Amino acid sequence: MANRPKLARWSMSKHQWLALIGGISLLIWGLSGMAHIAMVLFGPQQAAFMPPMRSVDMSAAQPVEAVLAKAGIAEATAVKVIVGKDSNLLQVTQTPQAPRRYFALETGAELPGQDARQAEFIARHFLKETRSVAQIVHQTQFDADYPWVNRLLPVWRVRFEGDDRLTAYVHTESSSLAAVNNLTKTRMQTVFRWLHSWEWVPQRLDWLRVVVISLMVGSLAALAVTGIMLLVAIRRGKRLAGSKGWHRAMGYVLALPLLMFSGSGIIHLVQAAIEQPTSQMRMSPPVNVANARYPIERDWAEVAAGLDVNSLSLVEAPDGRPLYRLGLAQPKGAMPKGEHDHSAHQGHAMPMGDTAIRNARFDGVSPTGPALYVDAVTGRPWPQGDKALAKALGQRFSGAPDSAITNMEVVTRFGPDYDFRNKRLPVWRIDYGAPVNATLFVDTTTGVLADRTENWQKPERYIFSFIHKWNFLFPVGRVGLNVVVGAFVLLLLGFMAGIGLVLDRRRRRRRSL
Repeated sequence: MANRPKLARWSMSKHQWLALIGGISLLIWGLSGMAHIAMVLFGPQQAAFMPPMRSVDMSAAQPVEAVLAKAGIAEATAVKVIVGKDSNLLQVTQTPQAPRRYFALETGAELPGQDARQAEFIARHFLKETRSVAQIVHQTQFDADYPWVNRLLPVWRVRFEGDDRLTAYVHTESSSLAAVNNLTKTRMQTVFRWLHSWEWVPQRLDWLRVVVISLMVGSLAALAVTGIMLLVAIRRGKRLAGSKGWHRAMGYVLALPLLMFSGSGIIHLVQAAIEQPTSQMRMSPPVNVANARYPIERDWAEVAAGLDVNSLSLVEAPDGRPLYRLGLAQPKGAMPKGEHDHSAHQGHAMPMGDTAIRNARFDGVSPTGPALYVDAVTGRPWPQGDKALAKALGQRFSGAPDSAITNMEVVTRFGPDYDFRNKRLPVWRIDYGAPVNATLFVDTTTGVLADRTENWQKPERYIFSFIHKWNFLFPVGRVGLNVVVGAFVLLLLGFMAGIGLVLDRRRRRRRSL
């Protein structure tokens, strides 16, 4: 190639010019990136990954409508039966930010302060922790230790006794462990925030933070590109001796990973600066629970005959009527097929007059199985099922008609579109075309908008997931993925940053002589 020497000279001059700033940038973002990997590998870990489960039996319960009326509750954002430490309880969310109220099913008596006790029970369930609780605080705002990327509010901050300051953040409405910290993880998070995302920069100077980081990380991308050009332009029959030889040899292995980390990092930085840092989770407006007069507990033996009910909640039908939603445990070995029109054929027959409840089957394996609906006013089955309710929720949160929907499916596993920070599964994914141009994820259990992603945000999410975090390695598992990524980062630090800076120092010293 006639232009190869010219290309080599040009690439070498730019590569050497970028060496100092690029090497320093690689040390800063490589070391802080290792802090994140260390948090995953060595930070506090969950001992359990599924929420507490117990079958629901309402046969000995007090009438839900009477319990709510006695407590002066005419409207509520969410009403459902949840698993308590010793027995199932009725949980009522009146407003999204306030602590939830609880009632004993058998007596209908309110349990003051139960939300904090429920948070402790959930924390112990997930962490298998037996130490005493040192502090428990109801938290309604995100902060440095519990940032907005965790999505869920309000949470209870449960800190256990001990020098490690083990702290669980518990979201009682979804019975989930939103986050877990200890002293070591908190320190590593601080390193990550200060060196990787530069959160110490004042908000009014955020534009400057974006510019400086883009230039510094951009120098890494430029180093990778010019390095690849040098490998192409300069062919050597044998490896050079010493540090030059190692630096060049590892360039064949590390140039592409360096370009992947730096390029995807810049894209993520710019999009994060454009987006508003906020959780997309929204709860539905209050349901008129005063109209839920059907005594489902009276007919429970009939309603639940032959069913393994593991959740019961009050939700709102598209026409505003309250419904009882019976979540069913997935039978072992069952493999539900694709979503279909539930109004076309009958599902699980129930001996409630002449009408049968249609079985709203999920697409894929679901941890909570199918769901059945009962009109909470009349006691008659509501045949439209989960898909119809999901559509109604989508219309509520998007303001768009059903004609704007381009696709609907049930999500039963976390992934780049809907990740583990949302905690809720299964949810319905609803893709909208114009004028919404976004994807909504809704939970029919309590009528929650779990997440929303605009179409323009999706490419960056895939780039960040697969190119920056290397989630294409998911078959090797969470630990294996982080070990592989960590190994490549260490190689980059040693052979690119370390040896590269040594070579740059030598070159500058020769010039000064």
